[in-house]
Amino acid sequence: MAEKNRSEARIRRHIRVRINVQGTQQRPRLSVFRSLSEIYAQIIDDKAGQTIVSASTIDQELRGKMTGLKKSEQAKMVGKTLAERAKEKGVQAVVFDRGGFKYSGRVKALADGAREGGLEF
Repeated sequence: MAEKNRSEARIRRHIRVRINVQGTQQRPRLSVFRSLSEIYAQIIDDKAGQTIVSASTIDQELRGKMTGLKKSEQAKMVGKTLAERAKEKGVQAVVFDRGGFKYSGRVKALADGAREGGLEF
């Protein structure tokens, strides 16, 4: 039997979740990706196949503000920034796609930040 690793298991979970989670123009999908050092989030219209807005810890705008913050605090800031950018584009409600990651830690902090910023999900 082949040995399975964590990243393959996460990808399988993500595929399983994506069967039910689809982004539309009225309610796009908020997709989260977390690496060991960074966190990325984007709001996607799956019907059109386009990213509406995105934010991450490597954004030029956010990079300077990230120094000295814990990773979960950085994730919360990314969530708030994403929500602000989404409001500018007219997005009020989204469906949350945790990307196969557990809903805790940085993923939860990003979701809380997005909710504080005014996104509904």
